[in-house]
Amino acid sequence: MARRGSIRLRIASYTAAIFTVVLVVAAVLFVLQLRSSLYTSVTASAERDLEAISDIVPNADDWDDDDRFFLVVQNGQITAASENAEGLSIPAGDTVRLPGEDGEFLVVREEDDGVDVVVGHSTEEADAAVGTVIQLLLFALPLLDLVVFGLMILVVGRALRPVERLRREVDSITAVNLGDRVAHPGTDDEIGRLATTMNRMLGRLDDSQRAQRRFISDASHELKSPLASPRQYAEVARDYPGRISEADLAEAVLDESGRLERLVRNLLLLARADEQTLTLGTTAVDLDDLVLAEAARLRATTTLTVDASGVGPARVSGDEGLLGQVTRNLADNAARHAASTVRLSVSTKDARARVIVEDDGSGIPASDRERVFERFVRLDEARGREAGGTGLGLAIARELVTAHGGTIAIDESPLGGARVIVELPAT
Repeated sequence: MARRGSIRLRIASYTAAIFTVVLVVAAVLFVLQLRSSLYTSVTASAERDLEAISDIVPNADDWDDDDRFFLVVQNGQITAASENAEGLSIPAGDTVRLPGEDGEFLVVREEDDGVDVVVGHSTEEADAAVGTVIQLLLFALPLLDLVVFGLMILVVGRALRPVERLRREVDSITAVNLGDRVAHPGTDDEIGRLATTMNRMLGRLDDSQRAQRRFISDASHELKSPLASPRQYAEVARDYPGRISEADLAEAVLDESGRLERLVRNLLLLARADEQTLTLGTTAVDLDDLVLAEAARLRATTTLTVDASGVGPARVSGDEGLLGQVTRNLADNAARHAASTVRLSVSTKDARARVIVEDDGSGIPASDRERVFERFVRLDEARGREAGGTGLGLAIARELVTAHGGTIAIDESPLGGARVIVELPAT
């Protein structure tokens, strides 16, 4: 259940509560210390009187002070006492109450030659002083608590004012104006770092939205051709009977439907990768077998020279079907751009399996070697769509390699074209 109330109110309440607890504990300790100090002073005063009268029997008439009393005890009997202590039994503890008196008296005693002299002093003034202090504290503590609560409301509110401004600015940003950014306060504190983080998040959202729109636009454009071509053949066959044979019409429909199926399958694969719902197998996969199979396929379907002499043993744990799609996409990409030669190699080093696919084509400029992994990116826009591919092969390869915990990169090949390097954790 979400907590109600603003952060400012909660912080002020928590601070006031903590401050109250601290003040109450401090006040209790102060009152106890004050009472102890005052009682010590009363005891010292009584001890001074005791020293003054311990050697002589005092005259009861000289003790007309109601704030003190004395007793002289001999052989367990009271032989002399001040007027206010008449009828008092011999005190057994450190404090005693006189007959007819409300307050307590602190008692000190001294025994010499069988004579026990007892002197008591009233604690009324000490108790009154402690009571006055308690009353002042009972008045001052709530007042101080209210002052602290108000100050925290002001201080926290001032501190959170930039956060509220950031909230309003972020709240005003919608899908229409994702390019806007919140104003940075110009500080390097938590508020400044929050503004920086929000701007970075908005940047990522903006990039994601742009990529999504471009993806939808490109996908729609790619789907138009395989959908429109069979319709054109069908319209010609309907309007001009005999112009297109049934065999040509069937071949056109099969070719375009196959292309459409591959495109849709690739789009679904990328969608699952985006949603992180790819299901990966965990079987042992021999990369050299996958690469050699692609080499044999290229030899059978193209006139290119395929060099697979650098293929050595390498085994990884993963999904054989998806890793096979990676090697096929890389082989097709190299064959599409190669002038005459494609070179494939597989090796293992430092617990990493490496697959390298090279061609002797025109290569990829350094500035575009990261961009080619984006979806529907084709550097050879002048080529036909069938010759140039859909621009999804390398994007799918990166998603699948990343899902297997590997990396993929492009640099320049000694053959003159591009070299794609895939590294995966070896088993």
